[in-house]
Amino acid sequence: MTYFIDRRLNPKGKSLANRQRFLRRARQQIRDAVQKSLKDSAVADIGKERKIKVSTQGTREPRFRLDPKAAGERDFVLPGNKEFLPGDEIKKPQGGSGGSGKQASDTGEGEDDFEFVMNEDEVLDIFFEDLELPNLVRTTLKETQNKQWKRAGITTSGSPSQINLVRTMRNAQGRRLALRRPSLREVEAMEADLAALEREPQTEEMRAKISALKEKLAYAIARRKWVGFIDPVDVRFNSYTEQPVPTSQAVMFCLMDVSGSMGEREKDLAKRFYMLLHLFLRRRYKKVDIVFIRHTHDAQEVDEQEFFYSRQSGGTIVSTALDKMLEIQRERYTTSDWNIYAAQASDGYTQSGDARRCVEMLNEDVMPLCQYYAYIEILDEREMEVFASEDSGAELWRAYRTVAAEWSNFATKRISKPADIFPVFRELFKKAEA
Repeated sequence: MTYFIDRRLNPKGKSLANRQRFLRRARQQIRDAVQKSLKDSAVADIGKERKIKVSTQGTREPRFRLDPKAAGERDFVLPGNKEFLPGDEIKKPQGGSGGSGKQASDTGEGEDDFEFVMNEDEVLDIFFEDLELPNLVRTTLKETQNKQWKRAGITTSGSPSQINLVRTMRNAQGRRLALRRPSLREVEAMEADLAALEREPQTEEMRAKISALKEKLAYAIARRKWVGFIDPVDVRFNSYTEQPVPTSQAVMFCLMDVSGSMGEREKDLAKRFYMLLHLFLRRRYKKVDIVFIRHTHDAQEVDEQEFFYSRQSGGTIVSTALDKMLEIQRERYTTSDWNIYAAQASDGYTQSGDARRCVEMLNEDVMPLCQYYAYIEILDEREMEVFASEDSGAELWRAYRTVAAEWSNFATKRISKPADIFPVFRELFKKAEA
């Protein structure tokens, strides 16, 4: 594990640790300000520039100051002194002479909040930074394209940790053989021969042999120094290149009820939720397919334009959307290669007996395939008051509550006004705590 220790000297009168903590606090204030400004905004306006106000009280950095009214002794030099001598006592200043910062007044004066403009990327980063697709248990879905370092041969440069010892020693041995570098065994043999000759009676012939052997030994030692055992030209390193690795894939099925029971207000709320979901997926993930399914008494796959802007209407059979989802999943999205997600929006009304069939399909066919299934019910504000309890609601809501009790990756939420969209969305897709 790597530890980073901040050893920078603290500036005068300030603490870097406190500064970092206050920067994090300011970021939390910015996040809260963004969430508050988006609460009543239209989904289409989420990515636009907006002014954010942050209280300056939370952005100040603490400092230690001497309180002029506090008790205690302090020694300091007053330049230009003409009234006091060493040892004289200076009386404390009377109340009101020392400042204590900005205070409330009856004139209404004060300090304005810190206001700045955040651009589209900054707003989206702040809004989506703590959201993710839940329950990615089979594979990990990366926000950016995944890359992996792989071996790519041998190179002459690199870090010491990547040295290829076998190739380095092989090159060194070949260079020593080519340059005829004397081995240590040869040098030791010559030294032994020289010592034996020096023990023999010293004649002219013997002295000549000793002199010749000394020259040969000196040349061998010098050549060993000139031709090193390992030279920088011998060193070889393992080479690595960064290669893209296919990331896991996910598909989001968006099922929206556009039947006659869904009025324009309900359809508008459902479209707002799906627009936010679409923006979230496109912003955070690269390998996500989005399948749009609209259903009345019949379900069909449509493109993005028709999904959000078509005015088709008709009867209500919710199970047709589940049938269409399973049909598309079997044709294009195998569970071995894809993470399956679904988000369904409806007003909770369907034909008699259809809710029971939806529960059977969810328990037997859909949920075993899905990583996560979110059901959003669009209600009238008066209905929200009537159905205050989670266990009370329309037929489809009560049926889906039984599915939620069986499957932990099945979520149900209600929306009755535009202000509910952002809190519900964040609750559905918040990051799981480690």
